[in-house]
Amino acid sequence: MKKILIGTLAITGLALVSYLFIYPYDYIVRFKADTFPGTINQSIKLWHDTAGVMNTEVEQEDLYNLQQQVQVGDSVHIYNWSIEPLTDSTSTVVVKVKDPEHSLMNKIKAPFGASVIEKATVDKLEEFLEGLEQHLSEFRVTIVGEEELKSTYYAYTTISTTQLRKAAGMMDNIDFLGLALTNAGVELNGTPFVEVTEWNQANDSITFNFCFPIIRSEKLPNHPRIKYKRLFEKKALKAIYNGNYITSDRAWYALSDYAERNDISVELNPIEFFYNNPNMGGDALKWRADVYLPIAEIPEE
Repeated sequence: MKKILIGTLAITGLALVSYLFIYPYDYIVRFKADTFPGTINQSIKLWHDTAGVMNTEVEQEDLYNLQQQVQVGDSVHIYNWSIEPLTDSTSTVVVKVKDPEHSLMNKIKAPFGASVIEKATVDKLEEFLEGLEQHLSEFRVTIVGEEELKSTYYAYTTISTTQLRKAAGMMDNIDFLGLALTNAGVELNGTPFVEVTEWNQANDSITFNFCFPIIRSEKLPNHPRIKYKRLFEKKALKAIYNGNYITSDRAWYALSDYAERNDISVELNPIEFFYNNPNMGGDALKWRADVYLPIAEIPEE
């Protein structure tokens, strides 16, 4: 009996020491979100920049794992986010939180419901979830599936920026490109589109061609910022995006997830065709963009 008691105390002591001094987190929150990981990833970063967290970069291991610093009073809490897709429209999110300066006291108080970090984390994550729910009400992504992307000849100018400033880059160049073509008498042949040539998911930077489909002719203006080429017909995965074009990249993530779930090899170079002029205003949920991810060509053996 004495040996059993000693063994039990030893195990309990070891567990207590491990919890207090080795276990790396002070508090953990789990919740389900009704969207795909890319939207959660981008929402974390947007929240980081606007909602009172520290003015530091979010450190991203990959799309599904991020770390950030959150200012809570005089303390700095470390949030480690893990995102796991469940279905095409739901994800599980785990947030592991640590207060490096008060970690021991947080763990001592936790069993008694007196942990400051618990209340602070719940308050912060409720704030985040309110913002996420609002964002989800502002756009829709509908996966269409495999479709043929038609060939077109086009004029374009190249822009390097962030995903968040993609729409601003388009608006900064739409008058320049449109007027240069129409003043030269070039016949337009479709809706403007974006062709992403580089997408760095680690820092959300992109390089893209802002394009006007045109009828090829001898009237093409010669300008150092304007180039011309052809988009050749290719197979692609298609989605329809409705919402503000600032966040049309949500469709990129939705298509990427769809491709992974269905074992389809794609090129991460999204192409977006825009059917509305944001300058005209109106309900953004009625704006439409057709978004494509080209299916990768498998070389013949």
